[in-house]
Amino acid sequence: MKFMTIRQTAATGILPENALRVMAKQGKLPSINAGRKVLINYDRLVEMLENPQENF
Repeated sequence: MKFMTIRQTAATGILPENALRVMAKQGKLPSINAGRKVLINYDRLVEMLENPQENF
């Protein structure tokens, strides 16, 4: 399990930073809040994007 900030996740090229921020605000990301930072479960996000029909 690999947790990354929004900026780190966007740097991988998987999704733009703005899209990640919007998804986080809507509760559509596998993430946790750590103070002011949002930490995204990167492995789970990749899995979600590879299998969009499954509900997470």
